[in-house]
Formats: sequence, structure tokens, C-alpha cells
Amino acid sequence: MALWCGFGVRIGGALVYYAGDTGYGDGSLFKVIRQRLGSPDVALLPIGAYEPRWFMADHHVNPAEAARIFMDVEARYGVGIHWGVFPLSDESRDAPRDDLIRALADEGIEPGRFHAAEPGFVWAAPAGA
Repeated sequence: MALWCGFGVRIGGALVYYAGDTGYGDGSLFKVIRQRLGSPDVALLPIGAYEPRWFMADHHVNPAEAARIFMDVEARYGVGIHWGVFPLSDESRDAPRDDLIRALADEGIEPGRFHAAEPGFVWAAPAGA
């Protein structure tokens, strides 16, 4: 029960939230994180290694759940991590990115606010993030 963890880091006036490996459950945990830490400027959220759901749901969120976490913690920006490097589960290599794009559209989240971090991804946060 203590192998994985998430954490928040304050850098200057910005808050970065790293979710680590996590399941979504009923989502209440992420609302508590928001209450305790405040709204992150950047949330690093896992989007890969989620299939099959019967096996992975308690340990890894899928992209739709990552979009919900993004909203639950009220993050300003999101970066999808934990995908695309080597196969860990049954989804195809590009499925996390493609599923994230659909999930963001379904939730009405502007695509520029949440990026799927391909290997070697570099993102320059906008000023104030």
C-alpha cells in the first residue's frame, strides 16, 4: 500500500502536482488533494498502462480518468505521463495520446491545456504557470 505515491511541489509561486501511479476510484481523493494543496499550476498525470481495466483500474488511470483528475484538482495545465516508452499493458502505443485527445474533447477541456508527453517531450509553461 505504500509502494507508489503522489506529491505536490511548490516552486516559487507555482504548484506542481505529480499524481504517480494511481487509480481513480470514486474520485473523492482528488478533491481532497485540491482542498489540501490548492489548484496546481501544472498537474503531471499518468495516461498509460490502463488495459485491461479489470486488472489495471485500481493501479493506473485511463486518459478519461486523467481528464477527470485534471478537473477535480482544478489544474491550470496538465501533462500526460507514464506512456509511450515501452509496453506495459494491452493498449497500443499511441492509444493513450489518442484517448486523451478524445477525453479532453468530451470534457470540454481546451487541448492546449493538457498535453500528452511523448518521449523527449519538452514543454515551456506559459508565464505565470
